[in-house]
Amino acid sequence: MDVLAGLLQGPKARGAFVLRSVFRPPWSLRVEDRAPVSLVTMVRGDAWVMPDSATPVLLRPGDLAVLRGPDPYTLADDQGTPVRVIVGPDQRCTTVDGTDLTDSMALGVRTWGEADAPDASVMLSGTYQAPGAVGRRLLDALPALLVRTAADTDDPLIPLLAREIARDEPGQELVLDRLLDLLFVGLLRDWLRQPENGVPAWYSAQSDPIAGPALRLLHDDPARPWTVQSLAREVGASRAALARRFSEVVGEPPMAYLAGWRLTLAADLLCRPDTTLTQVAHEVGYGSAFALSSAFKRVRGVSPQEYRANGGEPTAVSRPAPTGTVVLDRQPVHPPVHPHTRRQ
Repeated sequence: MDVLAGLLQGPKARGAFVLRSVFRPPWSLRVEDRAPVSLVTMVRGDAWVMPDSATPVLLRPGDLAVLRGPDPYTLADDQGTPVRVIVGPDQRCTTVDGTDLTDSMALGVRTWGEADAPDASVMLSGTYQAPGAVGRRLLDALPALLVRTAADTDDPLIPLLAREIARDEPGQELVLDRLLDLLFVGLLRDWLRQPENGVPAWYSAQSDPIAGPALRLLHDDPARPWTVQSLAREVGASRAALARRFSEVVGEPPMAYLAGWRLTLAADLLCRPDTTLTQVAHEVGYGSAFALSSAFKRVRGVSPQEYRANGGEPTAVSRPAPTGTVVLDRQPVHPPVHPHTRRQ
């Protein structure tokens, strides 16, 4: 199994929040739902995507944006339009002064906003509610905003999502979940093909003749009692050569990477209510629940029980995620921000 496939085993959309939004200019909404990751595309009209920690980008019809949470962001027809709607946890929508709009602006099946008109902007959005920590390792490597432009691409999934989003058929939630997954994976693949855009070292290392096979072995069988010597023997290299090359291209020694990968897997498994701590420990390569608890608390700052009770939220000691904007195929437009732009 390649490393990307292993990382994407966890964050399959399950009951994702998928919505078609209709707004007449001027419009602006502030998203503070703390979702781990959201996808946004425009069907009609343009929209400025303005994360707090990244450069704003003008999203045109057919462009696809991924916004990495839980940091808030603003979507608007213009950078100077004051915020009018705030999207909070559980996708509750209010005015800036707190008046609830969730039900009053409902327009039908998975459609929300204002009555459609020729000048109205139409936006599709999908929000992963809680991808596992295996996905978290990948999401933490993403920039705050990743955009794939429609230039030079003709993604059939976006018009398909536009058709499916308002349908109310048996199994429709599953259809939308899988469409969201396909869009997400497609954008990730485009990003990962361009190492100059900040691709994580552990992904680029897959093509290395020594570190690549070692990475796949660690991902495929993390519970095996690996040592540098046994790993080197499997990939046909000397112990010293493997340790040196792995550290050079991955950025950390093999056993340090394995320890982090095991805890990442453990965090993902802890989000499943049907697994015991002992089962998790054995599955990821720890001899006992106590050994796993000690390592987990040392690295993540909370016990496995506390992490599970908190719903798998990342802790304050987690590695800081990168900031910034990456646009594939087209450079972002950067007009000056109006002084009255509202940021909350």
